[in-house]
Amino acid sequence: MSAKDSMAKEYFADNARFADLCNNILYGGREVILPENLKERDTTEVLTALGLDKKTIAMQKMRDIFKNASIKYTGKSYVVLIGVENQSDIHYAIPVKNMFYDVMAYGNQVKETAKKHRKEKDTATSDEFLSGFTKEDKLIPVITITVYLGTKEWDGPRKLSDMFGDVDEELLPFIPDYRINLLAPREITDFTGFRTSIRQLFEVLKNAYDKEKMQEVLQNDEKFSKVDRETVEAINLFAGTDIDIDGKEEVIDMCKAWEDQKNEGRELGREEGRELGERQKIISQIVKKLQKDKSVAEIADDLEEKEEVIAPIYEAALSMKPDYDVEKIYELLEKNKKLA
Repeated sequence: MSAKDSMAKEYFADNARFADLCNNILYGGREVILPENLKERDTTEVLTALGLDKKTIAMQKMRDIFKNASIKYTGKSYVVLIGVENQSDIHYAIPVKNMFYDVMAYGNQVKETAKKHRKEKDTATSDEFLSGFTKEDKLIPVITITVYLGTKEWDGPRKLSDMFGDVDEELLPFIPDYRINLLAPREITDFTGFRTSIRQLFEVLKNAYDKEKMQEVLQNDEKFSKVDRETVEAINLFAGTDIDIDGKEEVIDMCKAWEDQKNEGRELGREEGRELGERQKIISQIVKKLQKDKSVAEIADDLEEKEEVIAPIYEAALSMKPDYDVEKIYELLEKNKKLA
């Protein structure tokens, strides 16, 4: 399992974040699903069936996160099974992948119900006995949410029919479709409905491709002044940032960390510029003296430098006689340095 997969599972498995995620995609941000009403379920989906040779075939799939949600809404109580599949990259067969998870979850419900009826011997008709399911039995709805944690635009399929080629239009009504529930940060236009720090994660992912927009987001949203450590670590991993995290800090001021990092970058750039200027200056001085046929020892004495410093520059410059292009000599020295 990759570092991104592990972090995504751990990060969204937190009940507060999981509820926040579900409320936004399922209820438009209204606080309907509560963290305390979520219960962890086994993420392993195993479904068995008889093959043509009457031997049992077992299929097993591992979901990323799977929870039982008890929902009290509009005066009624509901139970729903909700799975989250995290994608750090675009999956071009995601409808089939998610559909398979859902089919297995429903299949297991039917299987467990049939097992219960066999044990209690309470089926009333032969049809119910053969089905393992009675007219009164009900399935618990299964919802799978795909969370895309990449910084590119999602250009993958959003439903099963997106994966078809040309199909006779008369046949379409007879072909069941399957739509994915996709949450892609680049497509979010309003982040105010999020109540946890996944808001900051998604805002950064939305703007990670544009440093100016990232700067604007960090400066204008005070929520970035207090971001929990786990979210900053997730931002660094998924958005490719390098926000400095102090070993003892549990809450990080991302605005300040971003500004400090930018200032360090400017200072590093200035320092590198100074080093480049000084390096090219000494190359230029050596070239002028080389053109006067001075030896390495004489040039070292004139410039008050050690001969081992002058020698490689002297040799590089000599190899480019008679042009003595300072920038090309510098590039050759840098290349030789890497090869050394």
